Amino acid sequence: MHDQDKPREACGIFGISGSSDAATLTYFGLYALQHRGQESAGIAVSRDRKIFSHKGMGLAPEVFNPSILGQLSGQNAIGHTRYSTTGSSVLGNAQPFVIHYKDRYFAVAHNGNLVNAVSLKNELEESGSIFQTTMDTEVFLHLLVRHIHKGLETALVETVSRLQGAFSFAVLTSEGQVIGIKDPYGFRPLCLGRLNGGYVLASETCALDLVHADFIRELNPGEIVIIENDRIRSIQTPVGPRRAFCIFEFIYFARPDSTIYGKNVYLVRKAMGRRLAEEAPASADLVMPFPDSGTYAALGYSEQTGIPFEIGMIRNHYVGRTFIQPAQSMRDFAVRVKLNPVKELLRGKDIVIVDDSIIRGTTVKTRVKALREMGVRRVHMRISGPAHRFPCHYGIDFSTKGELIAAGMPVDTLKDYLGLDSLHYLTLDGLMQSTGVENPENHFCRACFDGCYPVQCDENLNKNCLET
Repeated sequence: MHDQDKPREACGIFGISGSSDAATLTYFGLYALQHRGQESAGIAVSRDRKIFSHKGMGLAPEVFNPSILGQLSGQNAIGHTRYSTTGSSVLGNAQPFVIHYKDRYFAVAHNGNLVNAVSLKNELEESGSIFQTTMDTEVFLHLLVRHIHKGLETALVETVSRLQGAFSFAVLTSEGQVIGIKDPYGFRPLCLGRLNGGYVLASETCALDLVHADFIRELNPGEIVIIENDRIRSIQTPVGPRRAFCIFEFIYFARPDSTIYGKNVYLVRKAMGRRLAEEAPASADLVMPFPDSGTYAALGYSEQTGIPFEIGMIRNHYVGRTFIQPAQSMRDFAVRVKLNPVKELLRGKDIVIVDDSIIRGTTVKTRVKALREMGVRRVHMRISGPAHRFPCHYGIDFSTKGELIAAGMPVDTLKDYLGLDSLHYLTLDGLMQSTGVENPENHFCRACFDGCYPVQCDENLNKNCLET
């Protein structure tokens, strides 16, 4: 069950070349990337100059079993775990998306959001293209096959030149080529690894770790890598005027055991907590997170202040994505079923709660109220990122300003609305410095905090924009 007061994850992509067990290893890769999307999962493999695929709604272990994986034989594969950012959450929109064009097959898995997808789709339909899904990903394949007569490399370069927005792609051809593509600004993560003479592509290094692949490097913005017969070649397409890696990967999306931009996510989150403590210390008996999103920043806050760290709310790890709805008399069940406070630890205490974000505010308000009712004396809240005041059009599911409670409410007013004694968001400068990246202002997209969009787009863009 997803916390409705949290941003929805980006998708996870995985690809592998030159492995006799490609489908199974791709499944393990998706398992490691499950946190990036829980709506659907899919795997495509190339064999005998064709592409075979299986996909379904739900988590990877719900979609795949040994029998299904056994049918997906082949040495090259790509996989995808999805949260829908453009296109509804239906099986027809699950990825990888596979097409048959003349005597060739292509499959693609996409992480990100194409901000010019509507205009490209209209252009393609005017010239005869017929779309099978409401995904922006399908636009990429229609453009690719239009240029494929010029050769694969030229087709890829010309296709990428038409796309605007955030995209990391894993592409599979019926000839067995596995291709990784990153947009000119580098919004979404994609890394390259080596495994037993073959190569692996993955959204995060934690997936490389699980399949015992050695990390080589992250793809550069605007880079296309083509893996074929244990060889790899790179094409560098034009890049944007600056890099714009999504800073929210460090705050929330990426798994803490992953490394991005050369920095371990766990350690960066602790650094955010230490900076929070410097900016907004508090007098309290204990520091606690809302598990699991605030845990690592809370550790840093505790270390910096010397206030003991405690797990004051216990997470139910067996809550699925859906559950039987209780009677209406069981108020706030959806919130309480996931986290339950340790009453004996918290009653009569002054506490600091550390979390990574407040999006809509509904869940936080309910949890703070419950803490007050059980006898917590003072509740201070510290957020390990700046306030979200602007919508994201690059693959995070808060696409309208109206969804963001901080957009229409000053911090002091929000503090009172949530029932807090104090509230502090990490400053933008504090966040940038916590990454440990040199000249961070030139490397990260922070549009959801400051409204400075690296790539301009239609303000009316939303996840259902192609369903017309």
